[in-house]
Amino acid sequence: MAHNLSQCRLLVQKAVAAGAQFLFLPEASDYIASSASETVSLVQPSTTSPFVLGLQSSAREHRLSINVGIHEPTQDGKKVKNTLVWIDEDGEIKHRYQKLHLFDVDRPGGPVLKESNSVEKGTNIVPPFPTGCGNLRFPEPSLSLRRQGAQLITYPSAFTVPTGLAHWSTLLRTRAIETQSYVIAAAQVGSHNEKRSSYGHSMIVSPWGDLLAELGGEKKDEPEIALAEIDLARLEEIRREMPLLRRTDVYPEI
Repeated sequence: MAHNLSQCRLLVQKAVAAGAQFLFLPEASDYIASSASETVSLVQPSTTSPFVLGLQSSAREHRLSINVGIHEPTQDGKKVKNTLVWIDEDGEIKHRYQKLHLFDVDRPGGPVLKESNSVEKGTNIVPPFPTGCGNLRFPEPSLSLRRQGAQLITYPSAFTVPTGLAHWSTLLRTRAIETQSYVIAAAQVGSHNEKRSSYGHSMIVSPWGDLLAELGGEKKDEPEIALAEIDLARLEEIRREMPLLRRTDVYPEI
C-alpha cells in the first residue's frame, strides 16, 4: 500500500502541475490482493489507513479534490467493502459509494475471479453531488443518476484484460451516449500479482460519445494522467437538441 500511495501522490503532483481541478483514481487503488483471505487481512478503516490518510493530506496540501476507490472493513469483519470516496480540497471524505454489482467471472481458459467471496455488495445508489459512480455493465445506476441530474459519471475500474479487450470502450461510450453525460473511467493497468492483471486504457468520454482522452494498456515506469476539459455548456446543448424523453408511461422509471 505504501507503493500505491506514492504512485497516487505522484499523480496528484502531475494533476496539479497540469492545472486540473479534480483527480479521478481507479477502483481498489489501495491494493489488489491475490486471494479472498488476503483481501480481508489487508483492509483497514479509512480513519486509520495510511493510504487514505496520505491522500487526504495531499488533497489538503494541494487544494485538489480526489475521487478514489478503496477497501473498507464490514461490520462483522468477514468481508470488505469495495468503496469509492470523494475527498474534497480540505482533505475531508464528503461522499462514499459502495459497489453494487460484484464481479464474478469463470471463463474456460480465462480468469476465474469471485469478488463476492470477499466483498460485501452495496445496497444503494448515491445521489449526484455538486462536482456519482455506477457499475459499467449495468445501465440502471447511470440512468438513475442521469434522472437525478448527474452531468458527470465515474467508472473507476480494475477490468481484466480479456473483458477489457472485448467490452471496455464500447460500454463506456454507451453509458456516455445513453445518459448524455461525461464519463470518466480511471483504470488499473498491468500485473498486480501472479493471478491478476488489469486492462488499463483509462478514458474520458464526452456526452456525444467522443473519446476525449485515453491512456495505454501497458504499465509505465511512472503513472500517467489523462486530461480533458469538461464543457457543461456543450453538455446542455446536446441534451437540449436531442432530448431523451423516457416513456415512463410504458416502462418503470429508474
